[in-house]
Amino acid sequence: MLVHPNFDPIALQIGPIAIRWYGLMYLIGFAAFFFLARRRSRTQPWHGANYQLVDDMLFYGVLGVILGGRLGYVLFYKPLHFLGNPVDIIKVWEGGMSFHGGFLGVAVAAILVARKYNMRWLALTDFIAPMIPIGLGMGRIGNFINAELYGRVTDVAWGMVFRVHGAGDKPRHPSQLYQVALEGVLLFVVLWLFSSKQRPMGAVSGIFLIGYGACRFFVEYFREPDDFLGLLSLGFTMGQWLSLPMLAAGIWMVAWAYRRKSIPA
Repeated sequence: MLVHPNFDPIALQIGPIAIRWYGLMYLIGFAAFFFLARRRSRTQPWHGANYQLVDDMLFYGVLGVILGGRLGYVLFYKPLHFLGNPVDIIKVWEGGMSFHGGFLGVAVAAILVARKYNMRWLALTDFIAPMIPIGLGMGRIGNFINAELYGRVTDVAWGMVFRVHGAGDKPRHPSQLYQVALEGVLLFVVLWLFSSKQRPMGAVSGIFLIGYGACRFFVEYFREPDDFLGLLSLGFTMGQWLSLPMLAAGIWMVAWAYRRKSIPA
């Protein structure tokens, strides 16, 4: 049986200013996006992206992740709580971010950038999709450091005891690390290799939706459901229900892309 190391969530503190590991993981994810996107713009000119577009996409993408992630959590997970306590919406430091909300925020950011550069929206999402898993993986590492979003009780040899409120003293799946491996590493490798050649417009974005939706749906069976929601209809969690539309949209998008076989110049 393993025991969670109980990391200090604060990486560095200078007086009243505290730098948290979770925030650093976000910064690493954004930095990885910046450098990888610049590399793709240089080595894969068929995307029509340049350094200025990458800079703008990073700026609007950061806003999309933070605002969309927070509002997604408010609307998808605790609407009644925040309806009664609207001031709590801005308390991001207390936790509460939704990937699906952040995903929608980035989608809106991509619309704004695509319009600015007179670029097709799907062509831009095809360009940025392979870099997104790095940020997802870093975010899950942040969850693991904070001992949050842990897994369900298990008897597997690598089960881990999370000594935090609500987890008890029973070993649980380290589901955050499962998500790092699947949504972070595996999905990045698949998308990076798949997008190394020209594909029909929308295909890369569709593979991202399928890959993330499938990985998230699978891992939710090992992750402890949110205590304020529990299991919903058909025994699915909120994460699974939100992933199903992504899976369906991804399958449709890949089929549509290859049926049209439209490869932008």
